[in-house]
Amino acid sequence: MEMKEIGSYIFLLGIIVAVVAGLAVNYISAYTEIIGVILVIVGIIVGLLNIEAKEVESFLIAAIALAVTGGASFGALGTIGLYLSAIVTNIATLVAPAAVIVAIKAVYKFAKE
Repeated sequence: MEMKEIGSYIFLLGIIVAVVAGLAVNYISAYTEIIGVILVIVGIIVGLLNIEAKEVESFLIAAIALAVTGGASFGALGTIGLYLSAIVTNIATLVAPAAVIVAIKAVYKFAKE
């Protein structure tokens, strides 16, 4: 199994954790910090293993979009908005460290040239 394939499975695991934690937001408030740490660690692994040079620009644009929507309030949607907000925030927490790793790798590549 290649590293990128392993990274893909780890990313999928992170998405599942983000969605399940978002749907269970009312029941797992005591574990929010632990879930955040797990998502950050998974995001770092994804940033190191998954993103290739040709994907950097698209990935960073998507990460910016998630960061912006992660801070948005979906309160106008009532109860559904609470869950949607938690899910998007969790996914943004997963993607943010990956974006930092990818951005650092890109800057290093430019500085090296």
